[in-house]
Amino acid sequence: MPLEVIDARTEFPDVLRKRASWDSAEYVKEAAVVRRILEEVRDRGDMALLEYTKSFDGADLDVGSIPVGVDERDEAAARVDRSVIDALAAAAERIRIFHEAQLPHDWSIDRDGAVVGQVFRPIRRVGLYAPAGRTALPSTVLMTAIPARVAGVEGLVLCTPPDTTGRPNDIVMAAAKAVGIEEIYRVGGAQAIAAMAYGTSSVPACDKVCGPGRIYTTLAKQQVYGLVGIDGLFGPSESVVIADERAKPSYAAAELLTQAEHDPDAAAVLITTSEAFLGECLREVEVRLRKLPNARDIRDAFTAHGLAVLVSDLERAAEVANLLAPEHVCIQLADPEAFLPMLHAAGTALLGDDAAATLGDYCAGPSHVLPTARTARFQSGLGVRDFLVSINTISYTRQALFNDAPVADTLANAEGLQAHREDVHVRLEEQ
Repeated sequence: MPLEVIDARTEFPDVLRKRASWDSAEYVKEAAVVRRILEEVRDRGDMALLEYTKSFDGADLDVGSIPVGVDERDEAAARVDRSVIDALAAAAERIRIFHEAQLPHDWSIDRDGAVVGQVFRPIRRVGLYAPAGRTALPSTVLMTAIPARVAGVEGLVLCTPPDTTGRPNDIVMAAAKAVGIEEIYRVGGAQAIAAMAYGTSSVPACDKVCGPGRIYTTLAKQQVYGLVGIDGLFGPSESVVIADERAKPSYAAAELLTQAEHDPDAAAVLITTSEAFLGECLREVEVRLRKLPNARDIRDAFTAHGLAVLVSDLERAAEVANLLAPEHVCIQLADPEAFLPMLHAAGTALLGDDAAATLGDYCAGPSHVLPTARTARFQSGLGVRDFLVSINTISYTRQALFNDAPVADTLANAEGLQAHREDVHVRLEEQ
């Protein structure tokens, strides 16, 4: 059986909490390795970058070759098939349209002369990370850079690991060209995060670092947070499929396989109200799995984090989904819109049979940089607001000052803060 079957029709089994992807290890050894890499890059700069690039990526670089020039970027992009270039452009347009709709606007309200509001400003310099280890992810360049551009970020930096010859991935370079990134560095892993956080002679420091990666990259972002901002801590992919008796087993099976092929640590969960459908879907998963070249990795993911949960009704299905708080929820129900109000924690909800998660990964519009490991309980997917800071504004007329002075005076006195009282009284006395 490709997925462990759990009957949750009468009670809520603890295995749901124990077997899902958030039940992760402490990563003590990995965290120590990352700490050492960060310290080395902070203290030794480019020389540490070169040594780690040689050690981890097999590329023997010199300081002058850390940056990727615009000409090299364009030459790499020129080697990419025209159909891929066109697809990147089409995806970029869809992503731009979605994120332009997210843009907040400056606002203010006037309360009898006390005017308060907010203005929004783009972060000045943002570092983006595009993985190129198990597989290159040019789509990640689009999904991080376009929201930043829409927000108005001018200083965009891209770090991505080279191959053993020192060349950056051609399709990643094509994506960088598509979104107009000119400042690119051939550095990967935790050392790339360190370079963008601390700065080196070659890589200027950034104000925020964004983009997904594997465990070392994620731990590096965690450890530099506070010195710089981060977009979040993103783990392996997760997919929950919620299906009823009229759902199509082939569609549900395809969704479970799609996210599981990202990583052996990925999670795939089926939640269904139909015992008959559950059996049909599991058979379909097995049939499709035998045809995939990466079946072993997918089976590893299913073994570690794969579940098929039978529930009594859609209310219980929502309870399970909200507990999991997954990256993707594929709602393959007769009325997906009616189910949506019951869903409180998810990165993206894919509504209906034809909303394939792959479309969300590449071209639907929302960023595919999404919360994982239950962080959807308190975090949203990457968007325009991640690249903006808001500045609160306050202005007072003289009359508004007199109106609010007693409130401020009383509270300052209650807290024993005499200078706070004087801050208001000096203005009242002048009047």
